Amino acid sequence: MAFDDLDRSIVAALVADARATYAEVGVAVGLSAPAVKRRVDRLLASGAITGFSARVDASALGWTTEAYVELFCQGRTTPGDIAAAVAKHPEVVDACTITGDADALLHIRAADVRHFERVVERIGAEPLVVRTRSAIVLSRLVSRPDQLPPPGTESTS
Repeated sequence: MAFDDLDRSIVAALVADARATYAEVGVAVGLSAPAVKRRVDRLLASGAITGFSARVDASALGWTTEAYVELFCQGRTTPGDIAAAVAKHPEVVDACTITGDADALLHIRAADVRHFERVVERIGAEPLVVRTRSAIVLSRLVSRPDQLPPPGTESTS
């Protein structure tokens, strides 16, 4: 399915405010509410939009420590094995395989440094883990959850 600048603008409007009405999105992108609804329905059907949610300030809910942990695994550990091992830990909010020396990168949220230390110990005790390397976030400089670059900014290189 091909996406055009209008689709990208609709997605950007919904990322900015998922509670916006089709009429409000239409005003922002220059379409009627029914035209926006048709496009949103198409974006949902294609899987480009996977749902609508609220953004939460984790620190306001008591999760004040955030860190990234590189995971180094033994032998030829598969991404599926890594996913199964780290999914057991609710503090892991995101995990991905990466290039470089580490096998995976985990994004962890914890109540405090002691909690974070316990999480890393639990993850480090997983049979497939050889070692970990952590970096605790001091301050977030840029945060763009689920945001696409604005229309017309695609790289030409």
